[in-house]
Amino acid sequence: METPYAITLGSASSRTNRTGAWRVERPVYRDLFPPCAAACPAGENVREWLRLAQNGDYEAAWREIMRINPLPAIMGRVCYRPCETACNRGQLDETVGINSVERFLGDEAVRAGWTVSAGPSTGRRVLVVGAGPAGLAAAYHLRLLGHDVTMRDAGPEPGGMMRFGIPAYRLPRDVLDAEIRRIVDLGVTLELNTRVDDVAAVRETDGFEAVFLAVGAQLSHRTYVPAGDSARLLDALSVLRHTAGGAPPLLGRRVAVYGGGNTAVDVARTARRLGAADAVIVYRRTRDRMPAHESEVAEAEEEGVRMCWLSTIARAGEGRITVERMRLDESGFPQPTGEFDELDADAVVLALGQDSDLGLVSQAPSVATAHGRIVVDSAFMTGLPGVFAGGDAISGDRTVTSAVGHGRRAAQAIDAWLRGRATAEEALVREAGYDLLNPWYYTEAPRQHRARLEAARRTSTFDEVVAGLDPATALFEARRCLSCGGCFECDNCYSVCPDDAVIKLGPGLRYEIDLEYCKGCGLCAAECPAGAITMIPEQRQPT
Repeated sequence: METPYAITLGSASSRTNRTGAWRVERPVYRDLFPPCAAACPAGENVREWLRLAQNGDYEAAWREIMRINPLPAIMGRVCYRPCETACNRGQLDETVGINSVERFLGDEAVRAGWTVSAGPSTGRRVLVVGAGPAGLAAAYHLRLLGHDVTMRDAGPEPGGMMRFGIPAYRLPRDVLDAEIRRIVDLGVTLELNTRVDDVAAVRETDGFEAVFLAVGAQLSHRTYVPAGDSARLLDALSVLRHTAGGAPPLLGRRVAVYGGGNTAVDVARTARRLGAADAVIVYRRTRDRMPAHESEVAEAEEEGVRMCWLSTIARAGEGRITVERMRLDESGFPQPTGEFDELDADAVVLALGQDSDLGLVSQAPSVATAHGRIVVDSAFMTGLPGVFAGGDAISGDRTVTSAVGHGRRAAQAIDAWLRGRATAEEALVREAGYDLLNPWYYTEAPRQHRARLEAARRTSTFDEVVAGLDPATALFEARRCLSCGGCFECDNCYSVCPDDAVIKLGPGLRYEIDLEYCKGCGLCAAECPAGAITMIPEQRQPT
């Protein structure tokens, strides 16, 4: 039976009738901000370099990272992956191994000897104080901008806490040296064993037009622990620094580490590698409130490090410590219970935080400090014009990733200040949330996890614990990216358009809409896997 009043259009009806005249809305392509990039403290364009890696163009992908971050092989090992925490794919199966791919690209660059070039010289001189991640990133970007850079560091080798605070089993020194060398080879003048005691005086005496302070936080936070004369108390940074320098301290067979951050975990794992049969972390809160990252805690436990939760060291003596049990009040703050235990400990290592040595600004009253940190404005400038600061010396989460982000943004601000320009403000962006995607278009693809050294072998060596991906698994992992908010030329809009109004422009050029024939049905926008098309009201000229 025929349907009454049915209207049947031929396959070429849109072309015949020019159905664009029917339209009240039209589709437009857009680039939303992917959540991975929004979560990256360094500011990497994650979606773009993953796209390049998906095509197997690893050098182009590496160069895209290097526009922002000069330490991808390092970051691929020590970053705590906030990008992956934000990754939309985690709501589909498992998050994309962004950090794993970044490490692969960084290692490929070291292996192949890829380099970058400095920009044309401006003749402007900038002093960078501190050769840690913030200072290195600032020096790198300042050289790309063409400025002459001198980097001074009080230590015998560059790297800051990356060298003297992060153990070699997490960051091999040949990788650290290779990425630092690439930056220095841009023409950075590196002066080691050179302490800056008065930044204002040095700037004036040596003729620097701008200064970036990246002195880090290399002083152990002091706290009082009642101890007998024969008790052996050490600070965590000294233990890590001497171990990195090849002269590890004698800790004994039983070591107690007091603290709950990543440094505490690093020290406990280091103690096991230095021969401690028993290493215990004493922490006054519970595991879920421990500031150390979950992956580090898990690896420590695999290596035999014990955890003593809800506990504080009440007293340290010869070979033993007294531990008081704690409880958390309604606000989550630990309170003493009056209940005590004793633990064997030949040495107690205090890992209760780090402070910055701010003596170099003590003679510059216009450089304000608060709570042991340098105060800066939104452009990283201190109260002294031309003097900037970043990294662990200012507020922040004190990670390598954040420090690299500070260094890059400060370099841009220094460049703007030297040229007499206003610092560009970051534009507000809309993120591509999971609700904008059509995840059913994506195939199942299990995450490729990095291999790890067997736990039984770790405590006898400082060899790297976590291995990298090989080319095949790195390529597979890069291709798991959903390209949230960005067109990846999947041809879906081209295929579903009933009016043949989507025109392919060629590889890398995406598409355009033939508005003469698009009737604004919205099918392309509704079916875009990545949420890269939206519909907007049509604005027609009055007739």
